[in-house]
Amino acid sequence: MPVLEPNPPRPQRRLLIIFGVMMAVPAFVAVVATIAARMG
Repeated sequence: MPVLEPNPPRPQRRLLIIFGVMMAVPAFVAVVATIAARMG
């Protein structure tokens, strides 16, 4: 049984979104910090 199904049920999709946000926020902060460091 695959862990990630093509059409995941509600709780799994919500968990996937939370995991995606947890990955995206630090990356976004790093990009903003890099741009700020180059401008400053």
